[in-house]
Amino acid sequence: MKRAFGIIYHIWYYALMLVSILGLFPWLLWYSRRVEQFPRFYRFGRLWSAWILNGMGLIRKVRYEARIDWSRTYMVVANHSSELDVMYCYRLVKSPTVFIGKAELAKLPLFGFFFKRSSITVDRNSIASKRQVLEKARRRLARGSGMCIYPEGGIPKDPRVRLAPFKNGAFQLAVEAGVPILPITFPDNRRHFPDFTQGGFPGRIRATVHAPIETAGADPDALNAQVYALILAELNRYAAES
Repeated sequence: MKRAFGIIYHIWYYALMLVSILGLFPWLLWYSRRVEQFPRFYRFGRLWSAWILNGMGLIRKVRYEARIDWSRTYMVVANHSSELDVMYCYRLVKSPTVFIGKAELAKLPLFGFFFKRSSITVDRNSIASKRQVLEKARRRLARGSGMCIYPEGGIPKDPRVRLAPFKNGAFQLAVEAGVPILPITFPDNRRHFPDFTQGGFPGRIRATVHAPIETAGADPDALNAQVYALILAELNRYAAES
């Protein structure tokens, strides 16, 4: 029964995805034409994500460790456990932010069309693609857009892995660009929306938006270790409360 409901829940998610994108299609298409229009595209992206999360009956409960100045550009770094992570980041991060995601997402019907136009895609099996992604990310940061990177490099296949080791790209880019890192912890997304056949259900999805970490003069390796320890400790805290 749990698996059957989860499959129906996923089908409902894809239906919401289709309807919401079609509803916003003219604006998404218009504002994804040029990089200069990305801030306006991002506003509609945030509206789109609200439709999806609300339509799925997911109630967001967010804990902020500090007041966030959304006039600044951030390197957003979060744990990656579910397809919900991107939509939740859209709702939490108010300043225009470009996502880096796997190239397979660009092949999805309709969603992939806009993902390719608004985000940076990477083929994780290609070293050349990874190098190109870093260069594209540098250019977008230089133009004033924030970046969102899930430094685990993908959703861990083993659900027992609470947090996989972080890759260093996000931290190197943040130091180079001089932008602060904004860590975010998602403890519930995998439980409420795992893989297609693994269940899923509405309810409360919590998040912690940590205090920004300045990167001027910082060592990328040290930042990597600091942010990893921060998010892992928060995941452990949530697990102890459950």
